Amino acid sequence: MLRKTKQLTFDEIVPKLRSFQFDVKEVPGVAGQYRIEKYGCGAIVVRGSEGKGLAVVAGPGFVLGGQIAHLLDRGYQKMLKTKSLEIAATADHLKAIHRFNEELKEIAGQPSLYNESIGTTSDDYFYDRLKGRDTKPILRSPAPWDNADAH
Repeated sequence: MLRKTKQLTFDEIVPKLRSFQFDVKEVPGVAGQYRIEKYGCGAIVVRGSEGKGLAVVAGPGFVLGGQIAHLLDRGYQKMLKTKSLEIAATADHLKAIHRFNEELKEIAGQPSLYNESIGTTSDDYFYDRLKGRDTKPILRSPAPWDNADAH
């Protein structure tokens, strides 16, 4: 039997985050935005629509040099990228981001999607081997079935 869960308000979620050892601070100079951190990861959140729940503005991502890095998939390696830095993501980085995201969703009462629950999903996907792939078609000899009418 399906059960409805009570949608928490933003004012109920913030103290709950603090009770679960999330570091919650107001973003200086920006009204209504809060930066939350745990496990070396962070996100910027705001009050959800109609005061219900929360909405993520930036992140979640690993914190590098005080900035929240977003996860970038280059095909051969996942990278953590900020405005000034890009490093290779390690398994420990990915586990921390995944754990942070799952706990944040659980506390906020947001659904946990299957594809996100089985591992860390990237914010952007850039596969370098695909750049310019279709600019110059490869010249190939015709296949035997293409010449079947010639006989």
